[in-house]
Amino acid sequence: MRRQWIVVLFVAFTYSTSAQYTDQINSNRPGMSIGAFSVGKRVVQFEAGAAKRRYIHHGYNQSTIDGTLGFLSVRWGFLREELELTYEGAFLWDKLQNKTTGDPILTERKGFLQNFLGLKYLIFDPFKREEEPNLYSWKANNRFRLRDLFPAISVTFGANVLPKSLNPYPYGNMFADLYQPFFYQNIYQPVYDENLLSLRGTIATQSHFFGRWVFVTNFSYNRLLTPYPELSYILTLTHTFHPLWSVYIENQGMSSDIYTDSIFRLGFAYLLFDNIQLEATLGTNTKNSPNSMFVNTGVSYRLDFHKAFTTAEEREAKANKKAAKKEKKSLKKRDKQNNKRTRRSRRN
Repeated sequence: MRRQWIVVLFVAFTYSTSAQYTDQINSNRPGMSIGAFSVGKRVVQFEAGAAKRRYIHHGYNQSTIDGTLGFLSVRWGFLREELELTYEGAFLWDKLQNKTTGDPILTERKGFLQNFLGLKYLIFDPFKREEEPNLYSWKANNRFRLRDLFPAISVTFGANVLPKSLNPYPYGNMFADLYQPFFYQNIYQPVYDENLLSLRGTIATQSHFFGRWVFVTNFSYNRLLTPYPELSYILTLTHTFHPLWSVYIENQGMSSDIYTDSIFRLGFAYLLFDNIQLEATLGTNTKNSPNSMFVNTGVSYRLDFHKAFTTAEEREAKANKKAAKKEKKSLKKRDKQNNKRTRRSRRN
């Protein structure tokens, strides 16, 4: 039983003494927030899946969108344990049913909802000098410590690249094709297009409590260099209730001059193998212009070269340690032989 709870310390956003690298996969999924820690040096990780989404817009005579979303995140730890190159993409295939006319008009579309490339760097790690787990005490491993109040902090900065030919959803507006000047008193507002290139910066914090709870926050300033920059936050609370199972609840809020929303998600993750995690999520928002509902499934997979590759310095240190151990053993053997000869000489 104790051994099971010790494993919990390393599952679902937990980490080892190296702070970045973990024995099990450390995925940002499920949910949309990004953790403060990277995957670790010489680790390549893929987080992918699909979602069914439905949107209903009260302001456009209950016009609907039904679509399938494919998402992919690629994370590569390189140069330093604290540094990660990350790609986040989401591509949507949907059918828009326009009910603002006499007869509904069906339009098929496809394009990016997200296409981001950036760098993440851990700037503060309260667990950099992590203690070894106590193999004999579950209580010692799960007690509250003062340093648990201080979260790990990382910054992510990068660029969104959204070609107009593959961006039928400017600024994430799913109903941009139905823009009509007499809706919402916006007769004097022009139809808007999103820039090909914009910037995003994110501050992420990650706190661990009692060995089984993780709280992640993201604060982002998105679409810089466009006329409509966006502020957003994500709050994610994860609980590991079994060495292989965890559940989470999440709230995301976003605000710009053209769109404001709040989204809630609930889901779980299952550790299939050390390098594979499965997930599922349900979610909805809090408004009807539009109202959105979705279900996600996904998998995270890690290519782990962290242990398979060692530098020349690491090999030399390992050889020196082995030589020192051998020398110590030889000295002990010689001392034993000398003591034996001394005892024999005393008898004679």
